Amino acid sequence: MKTVLVSAVALIDADGRVLLAQRPEGKSLAGLWEFPGGKVEPGETPEAALIRELKEELGIDTQASCLAPLTFASHTYESFHLLMPLFACRRWQGTPHGAEGQNLAWVRPNALRDYPMPPADLPLIPILRDWL
Repeated sequence: MKTVLVSAVALIDADGRVLLAQRPEGKSLAGLWEFPGGKVEPGETPEAALIRELKEELGIDTQASCLAPLTFASHTYESFHLLMPLFACRRWQGTPHGAEGQNLAWVRPNALRDYPMPPADLPLIPILRDWL
């Protein structure tokens, strides 16, 4: 089974809320909410992938020094195994917006479970809530 490396981030605003993005129609797991991020390309570090994905998906800029490794998810889907480091980020430039048409929501940590998420994201919630 192929292992896919995906890098994700918990963007945390000044009020302690976390940004979630809704997967758009036409993609697998459409309609579910997730931590922003994306696939790590060959030769790319997880941090570099996040910096690229945040620019493409949310229109914001950050630096590797602003990405703190927090935890990771390891989950087997039907056709691949997902390995997903989750970083925390409190510093970026710009205002996040759905640059690819996706809905966004700033969510209090205790309300994260109110948003339907992919199975790999669910175990990250209690770790993030405890950390915040």
